[in-house]
Amino acid sequence: MLTNLRNRFERLSGEKEQLTRQFKEQTKEKAYHTRQEKIAERARNIVRAVALQTQQQLEYQISSVVTAAQETVFDEPYGLVARFEERRGKTECDLLFSRDDQEFDPLASSGYGAVDVAAFALRVACWSMGRDTAPVLLLDEPFKHLKGEESNRRAIQMVQEIAVGLGVQVIMISDERAPREDIVAGADRVFEVTLQNGVSQVEVVE
Repeated sequence: MLTNLRNRFERLSGEKEQLTRQFKEQTKEKAYHTRQEKIAERARNIVRAVALQTQQQLEYQISSVVTAAQETVFDEPYGLVARFEERRGKTECDLLFSRDDQEFDPLASSGYGAVDVAAFALRVACWSMGRDTAPVLLLDEPFKHLKGEESNRRAIQMVQEIAVGLGVQVIMISDERAPREDIVAGADRVFEVTLQNGVSQVEVVE
């Protein structure tokens, strides 16, 4: 009887030691996972802060360039608002025109001339960010919806100012919606292309 009790005591003592070791290991593992969870949460907070700062910088860069372009071309310019929204687990950017404290869809509520100007400025803003070398933009009649000689003359001035200010080279095909002297004055070099007997003829316009 005494032997059986001793054997049982030793067995239970062994089980206790094993359970104690397992408890200590699980406690350490829990502490490790708790630390990892805190590190991950801090990392997520850092990512959120960086993302928010990046979005704010992008919004400022995009909005300022587009708004400046609009102000150069139009007497009653639109402003541009960039809104970042979380949809379906992704961050999306809504681009809206603004005027008189109201915001609206550019394609649904404005003339396409204003959209042409905004589209050009957006291209320039996107290309100018994070580039070590000056980008080259090749554009085919980017202001084809822009009406009026004066607006087109201002558009030439706007392209020149943005290209110089942001270090962007623009090669642009355009019809003569503005006086030729304004086109020549607003460009480093102008080429006139004509078609003669099915062959393109290129001449430098002085």
